[in-house]
Amino acid sequence: MTIHDRFEAAFAGCPLVAILRGLTPDEAPAIGEALVGAGFTLIEVPLNSPDPLRSIAVLAERLAGRALVGAGTVLSRSQVADVAAAGGGLVVSPNADPAVIGATVAAGLVSLPGYQTPTEAFAALAAGATALKLFPADVATPLALKAHRAVLPPVTRVLAVGGILPETIAGWRQAGADGFGLGSNLYRPGKGADDVARDAAAYVAALQRSA
Repeated sequence: MTIHDRFEAAFAGCPLVAILRGLTPDEAPAIGEALVGAGFTLIEVPLNSPDPLRSIAVLAERLAGRALVGAGTVLSRSQVADVAAAGGGLVVSPNADPAVIGATVAAGLVSLPGYQTPTEAFAALAAGATALKLFPADVATPLALKAHRAVLPPVTRVLAVGGILPETIAGWRQAGADGFGLGSNLYRPGKGADDVARDAAAYVAALQRSA
């Protein structure tokens, strides 16, 4: 099964990406298990976290066959290579850089670039993006996504990322969001695995209610 096949299966099962900014390698096993136990299958460790490549490697090995792990805040082609070497399958960026998207595609990894405007969205898709990340969603609003949906290709998958709460998932889904990236409302440095598991379960339940 290719990385893209694994992503398709994971996204179909639970289109929620856990963004673990600030995670340390020591915390990674317990937090990863808490997320998978709640139903998450997509996990991102931003590269501005402490020793992120080690955390990615730890999670990718421990959660093999249960979750697809990758990196966020990927800003250069060299970082794409680093993520691949660490065993990551996801490359998530806050922007839509064609060079980073192209390097991700060439490496056989999943590309999830950030965008705010239709111009950025179409440029990312032309470069080979797997799906799009509307970021920051808390300043874009569901109305903006609904307008984007009117012009984007129907098969385009869009994840809303930034400020998403369990109680706002339904509104975003109605506007056309296919999935969500969940950051500090799900995990922040020092938050224990039990608390992460509780909040992860709340997001999964909200997603199921919105279906």
